[in-house]
Amino acid sequence: MKVLVIGRDSGIAGAVAARVRDAGGTVVLAGRNQDEHVDLTDESSVAALAERIGSVDHVVSTASARARGTVADLDRDAVRASFDVKVIGPILLARHFAPRMPRDGSFVFFSGASARKVMPGMLAVGATNAAVDAVTRSLAVELAPIRVNAISPGTVDTGAYDGLGAEKKAALFASREATSPAGRVGQAPEIADAVFFALTNSFMTGISLGVDGGEVLV
Repeated sequence: MKVLVIGRDSGIAGAVAARVRDAGGTVVLAGRNQDEHVDLTDESSVAALAERIGSVDHVVSTASARARGTVADLDRDAVRASFDVKVIGPILLARHFAPRMPRDGSFVFFSGASARKVMPGMLAVGATNAAVDAVTRSLAVELAPIRVNAISPGTVDTGAYDGLGAEKKAALFASREATSPAGRVGQAPEIADAVFFALTNSFMTGISLGVDGGEVLV
């Protein structure tokens, strides 16, 4: 199978690419800083990527632009960027890649636990992720029989939290480890396994699959 993976070549995107290759699949890795360039906020960039790489069996987008902060602190442009990348971006991917897919192809997008659990400072992130869930369900109906699913991870140890600084990142992880039923944060390969399941389970569509260590339960 040929899989387009959008995101950084480290973290979850890198783990997904490795998981697909280990199964004998072919991976095209694309992103703003990849050899295959794409900017999900620019439809012409998405269209150009589709023209360059042609047909694919599956598309996975791990791209995000987080807008953390309370309602008093949120930056309007950051909120727009969050929706542009994680909500509008997948819609554009569906528009330009679905016609190049076989009937048994699929899309996998990324939501997040904040769509299901309210946490202070995660207003825009939660709203974005909830919108991803809605887009996933709608596209699963509209694009059928092409399947569309989302992965909804909890706190995962990737570079996504490096922007907090070492001290704040360590405090966040310690807090999540103390309250999560799993007793720890997730690792990128665990999320990649869930993505591969979504890619290969031909009877699953319209689902947002929680892989969160039970984080949303407490």
